[in-house]
Amino acid sequence: MNYKIKDLSLANDGKKQIEWAEMHMPTLLEIRKRFEAEKPLKGVNISAVLHVTKETAALVKTLKMGGAEVALAASNPLSTQDEVAAALVTEGISVFAWRGESESEYYNNIESIVKIHEPHIVMDDGADLHAFVHEKMSSELKVFGGTEETTTGVIRLRAMEKQGVLKYPVIAVNNAYTKYLFDNRYGTGQSAIDGIIRATNILLAGKVAVVAGYGWVGRGIANRLRGLGARVIVTEVDPIRALEAVMDGFDVMPISEASRIGDIFVTATGNTKVIRVEHMLNMKNGAILANAGHFNVEIDVKGLKESAVSVRNIRPYVDEYVLQNGKKIYLLAEGRLVNLAAAEGHPSEVMDMSFANQALAVEYLVKNKGKLQNKVYNMPIELDYEVARIKLKSIGVQIDELTEEQKGYLEQWKSGT
Repeated sequence: MNYKIKDLSLANDGKKQIEWAEMHMPTLLEIRKRFEAEKPLKGVNISAVLHVTKETAALVKTLKMGGAEVALAASNPLSTQDEVAAALVTEGISVFAWRGESESEYYNNIESIVKIHEPHIVMDDGADLHAFVHEKMSSELKVFGGTEETTTGVIRLRAMEKQGVLKYPVIAVNNAYTKYLFDNRYGTGQSAIDGIIRATNILLAGKVAVVAGYGWVGRGIANRLRGLGARVIVTEVDPIRALEAVMDGFDVMPISEASRIGDIFVTATGNTKVIRVEHMLNMKNGAILANAGHFNVEIDVKGLKESAVSVRNIRPYVDEYVLQNGKKIYLLAEGRLVNLAAAEGHPSEVMDMSFANQALAVEYLVKNKGKLQNKVYNMPIELDYEVARIKLKSIGVQIDELTEEQKGYLEQWKSGT
């Protein structure tokens, strides 16, 4: 087995972390029981680019117990939990990941899990693996399907589909209701704040917090910040989302105005250069910048470095930039995902649903091999409902069922008042 990690001796610590995660992931473990008995993924090679965390380990183990051979690389240079990577290697997983990879090492690791593994299915978080497969690999590639975990990746894949270059069907796991309504909102909402607090140990109550973007991630972050006593401003380019933020009780204004009054800034847009040098020059002395979007492009880090007269690391994941006007700006986690770089990522209970969707999406691709077009598909709604039902059962919640009369009523059109 090929692998490249930081330190195999960390495996015992990693196994305990994985055990802790699995205690809080009953939905995925219920699916694992069936996978272990039925082996629906037997003979399938899976290459995955995901955050190498204890929760991802629970997913990868489930896939392996379902019969798959799995190779794993990190979807972010700073998100790998090295003890988890070591533990997975001892479980027979080919892992190419360690915390603090350089950009070249990051892409070399992606290349490794494809070239040594010849995948049938690719799983991704951000679409870097999908892009590599399409740009670098030959037409003889054996891939017959893929999945995508995050909003940014789905946007990239839909662009590939629109341009007619997508070579295989992809399930947009991100678009499952039991993913984005919970993972994006509650998961990122809590974990991004966790990363900011761990990195800075600042008090949020009374601070002016600016959240760029009011998608599901932005909604979650804004509401968690408000819950901790911050005064929250939202910036948006989408008029409907901006209106929703207003109706939800937040102040809404352009970033050019918000930059003058914010104490903390969190980007969650999936777009590039949302906070630029022109905005940083307007900020208060001591302003804190954090990113919750997938790629480190939302804050213009390059521009910040070029504009700074000095840079120094103050504490782990906190870099101080002194601007030409004398103001100090504090950038968290190099502008990368603050929840995974400065903290542990989403709580296991949330990833339980996201990764249950991933497991079922892979099974769906295997069952429907050769039947799907080369396009991006939303998660089949019946699988979404299955995840929700298992999750509800695991937390002891029961719901009603439609009677036959009610089902009939919803399927006709003649009955009125």
